[in-house]
This record gives sequence, structure tokens and C-alpha cells, in this order.
Amino acid sequence: MKPSRGGHLPINGLQLYYEVHGELGASDKAPLLLIPGAFMATETMQPWVAAFAARRPVIVFDQQGHGRTADTPRAMSYEQFGDDAAALLQALEIERADVMGYSQGGGVALQLALRHPQRVGKLVTLSATYRQDGWYPSVLQALEGLSGAVFKDTPVGEAFRNHTDDPGAFDAWIEKMRVLNFEDQQISDEQLRSIQAPTMVIIGDADGVRPEHAVEMFKLRGGGDEEAAARGMLSEVPQARLVVLPATSHVSISGFVQVLEPMVTEFLDDVPPATPSFW
Repeated sequence: MKPSRGGHLPINGLQLYYEVHGELGASDKAPLLLIPGAFMATETMQPWVAAFAARRPVIVFDQQGHGRTADTPRAMSYEQFGDDAAALLQALEIERADVMGYSQGGGVALQLALRHPQRVGKLVTLSATYRQDGWYPSVLQALEGLSGAVFKDTPVGEAFRNHTDDPGAFDAWIEKMRVLNFEDQQISDEQLRSIQAPTMVIIGDADGVRPEHAVEMFKLRGGGDEEAAARGMLSEVPQARLVVLPATSHVSISGFVQVLEPMVTEFLDDVPPATPSFW
């Protein structure tokens, strides 16, 4: 897909690459900001962009050191990336957007909603955690071994060399990414409850995210309606939604666009829950 506009913008010391698909302000639906995961760039989100852009404008961008956004000596954190996302929305004159982030991007989306609540309408996290112990220990063990050699001859290394042909700079960025993702973020339960945006939590049942963590995240965001449980039906649009896809891993969930797009769209559009008549 070709963006309607895009390029680089000066954002918090970065020359941040972004794309807009569709015309901002031409739709009655809020724009959707898509935030890729770790080591992913705008190109990897194209199936998601294509799925949503027919109904609403979609914005996607490359985080620090990713894709066409060069790294800088600036420190990296989920909080900083959340501020970058907010600054991008401001630069594009978008007062409020719905936000969907995958993996690391989901963590960034949480920080955006926490630190800039006025910018976020609806929040969707895809295979993301709000604190480090949300991951299985084996995930953290795998992150300990990350190095530049792992990514050197991959699209990640190629994209980096397109703007920075310095092996030392690439190794330094990978190390920053290793630390960022190994240490993760530590959002408290109180902070998670304080997020104003209605939230959809999505994971796979074979994800790197522990199912128990996703359920707790769902509950802290206002999910779990005991009155609906007693009645056997929902009477109003819930504050939070939880999706667990079967036989789905952390990587494979990114390919379930056709399955997830209708559910996410109904959430973004506040479609009332359907209740069939049994008698």
C-alpha cells in the first residue's frame, strides 16, 4: 500500500519515519495508530494497515533505530517511546486516536495511554505485558542472549545499514534493545487501573505472555462483569475485552489479521454485544 503522506519528522531528537494511510479528518472515525513490535518496521504492519485503512485513517511509524528511523545516543525506554508517539500525533495535528500495539508496541501503547491520556480514545494490546513478570521466564532467558550477530544478516540489519553503515552503532543499538526488552516496564496495578481508555487485550494461548497475566490485565482494565455472568448476557458495551486465540504463538498471532480485524473493529466502533434469542 502507498501512504497518502509520510516521511521524516523531528520528534524528540529523532528523525522519526511515519506513514499515514487515508485522509486525516476525512472520516467520522478516529484515526488508528499502529505501533510495531521490537525489531519491526512499518513494512511489517502492512497487512494490518490494509485491513483497517478501508474504514479509518491509519498511522504507523518506525520507533528509534527501527526501519527508517535512525538510532541516536538518546536513551531508550517504553516511557520515551510513548512520548514519541504522543509527539507524532501532535505534529500531525491529531487530538485523539485509537491505538493498537503489538508486543513491544503494545507496551508503548500502554505508556502513551498512561502519560498522554487525552491522546488515546481506545487501546488495543496485542501480545503485550504491563510488567516484566508477564512473560514466561524462558522469554527473558532468550533475551539475555541477544547480540548484533543474531540480526546482522536479517532485514533488521539491512534496514539499519541503510541509514547507519557502522557495525559498532548497530551492535550498540541491539544492546540497548536487549536491555529495554529484558528489563521491560513495571506498570503498577494502580497505574493500569487509572488508564481512561477502554481496552482490548489479545494474546495467543501459546504466547510468550502468560495467560494469567493477560487475565489480570483484563480485570484491572475493568473486565469481568458478574451481573452479566448471572444474567447470561451483556446489557451494555463492556469497558474491557479479552481475546485468547487457540494454538497461537507470539509470532504467529501477528498473521491472524483476518480473524482479529472484525473483533477489533467492533471494539473500536462500540458495536453493542449481540445476544441471540434461544426461545
